Amino acid sequence: MCASSLIKDRRAEESDPAIGKCLPQFSHINRYVDNTNDCIAAKLLPGEYYVTTRKDEMITTVLGSCIAACIFDVKTGYGGMNHFMLPEGSKSDDGCTRFGINAMERMINDLLKCGSRRENIRAKVFGGGNVLKRKTNVGQRNIDFVREYLAAEQLPIESADVGLIYPRKVNFYPGTGKVMVKRLRSLHNNTIEKREAKYRSQLEVEKRASGEIELF
Repeated sequence: MCASSLIKDRRAEESDPAIGKCLPQFSHINRYVDNTNDCIAAKLLPGEYYVTTRKDEMITTVLGSCIAACIFDVKTGYGGMNHFMLPEGSKSDDGCTRFGINAMERMINDLLKCGSRRENIRAKVFGGGNVLKRKTNVGQRNIDFVREYLAAEQLPIESADVGLIYPRKVNFYPGTGKVMVKRLRSLHNNTIEKREAKYRSQLEVEKRASGEIELF
C-alpha cells in the first residue's frame, strides 16, 4: 500500500465516529473497528506503545523476539501495551520507545498522569521467542530485562507467556486486564523473522554510529 493510501485510510479512521478519540499523544497509532472481536482496536508496530483510558478498546500486536508488556490499573481500568526489541539504547536515544527502558518508563508515567496509582498497577508479559536463529538469543535478553525492570519497580507480573521458538499474536483488553495469546506455530513464511532482523540491524547501525558498545 502506498503512502498516500495509508494517509487516506488513517484520515478515514480518525473521522469515523465509531472509533472515537484517543489520548492526543497517540494520534499516530493505527486504530480501527475490529469486527471480529467487537471492539475498537489499536495495533502496535515495533517501537510503539499505547495507553488508553477507554473500557471498550483492545490493543493488539504480533511478536517474535520482541517483548510486549501489558500494564493495567485494576481499579480504574486504564492500561497500555508496548512493543520493544532491545532493552537499552545509546545515550543519544534518550526517550526513544524502540528500547525497553524508555518504553516501560513512558508507558507507566502516562498511566500515572491519567490518574492511575502505582499500587494498583499490574503487568502481564509476552514474547521473547527465539525466532531470529542467531547465536545470541535476543528474546531471552528482553525477557530478563522486563522481569528485572518490573521487579525493581515493584510492579507484580500476574501472568506471562515468553520464550520458546514461537511468534505470538497478543490481544490485550486494558479495561479488564484480560489477554488473549495465540502462538503462531504454523507460519508458512518468515515475515516476522525478516521484519525483526531488519529492525534490529537498523538499531545496531544507529548504536555503532553513536560510538556506543553493542548490547549483543
